[in-house]
Amino acid sequence: MDLMEQLRAKASANKQRVAFFEADDPKMMEVVGELTKADLAECFIIGEGEVLRGVAEQVGVDLTNIHVIDTTDEEANEAFAVRCEEDPEFPFKAKGIRRRAKKPMDRCLMMQRIDDVDITFGGLCCSTGDVIIGGQTIIGLADGVDTISSLGVFNIPGWDGSEGPLLGFGDAAVCVDPDPEQLASIAITSAETVHALMGWEPRVAMLSYSTDGSAEGPLVDKVRAAVEVTRNRRPDLKIDGEFQLDSAIRPEIAAKKVRRESEVAGKANVLICPDINVGNIGVKLVQNFAHADAYGPMLQGFKKIVCDCSRSAPVSELVGNVVMSCVRAQALKEA
Repeated sequence: MDLMEQLRAKASANKQRVAFFEADDPKMMEVVGELTKADLAECFIIGEGEVLRGVAEQVGVDLTNIHVIDTTDEEANEAFAVRCEEDPEFPFKAKGIRRRAKKPMDRCLMMQRIDDVDITFGGLCCSTGDVIIGGQTIIGLADGVDTISSLGVFNIPGWDGSEGPLLGFGDAAVCVDPDPEQLASIAITSAETVHALMGWEPRVAMLSYSTDGSAEGPLVDKVRAAVEVTRNRRPDLKIDGEFQLDSAIRPEIAAKKVRRESEVAGKANVLICPDINVGNIGVKLVQNFAHADAYGPMLQGFKKIVCDCSRSAPVSELVGNVVMSCVRAQALKEA
């Protein structure tokens, strides 16, 4: 059973409630249809009811087992707003609640905040920044997290690392030039995400062009500082560096280059890039030259699971991203 088959089995065994704010897009409606047909999630589509039903008919999706939340239904909107007002720390006042309840993305996030759904999913027709701002405002950051970031998982043909062909990587999509504090936050949340998703004991390598003091410079200093911040925040986690890529994942190289005991060197299962240049280029290199599948990226750092998908992703990849989100939501509830 490959990675996605395992995750689909987990998702189906304990279905999560997923809210879609872009189901008026035919591709996203197809995703909802596939998830429902395969019994992978309980799906909620939010928007103008008449439009949503028209798109569903257009792409041949049966809405019988899909929840349609019609933002033009004033009576339902008012009842929903009253429930939101019961939260004394809700981020909007009465007028703001009622105004935003008519906006599909805000409605999804508000539903998530009051526990009507477990996951918010979208990103085909809006920017990553819009999703992040909405998530930060309505859902909020998880305890101890000061920056939103992303994590992906490679499935690399022919690679036999500490987790077989699989390897976590972050952040290649959100934080452009993280400072040491932000880099530490990325490392910590990545460790937690990979444990929730894969069940691994995370071994997180902070990457650099230097290994354990082999070079000097401001870029190396940033990674070293991030390692120290991480250790102070979470001494229980196996996070180490600074390491070059080969020292992080190849035991024979680590044995030559790392002149101390390390629980990570040579056997890392999560790689943390020092900035988005390194992350983005690295992802493209592995995809194009190693022909790896890259699952994600998954947003991380919110109190609940908020997802931003790639606008160019096919339906199958979007379904996979929802499945991963469902498994993460299961782990969050268990925690």
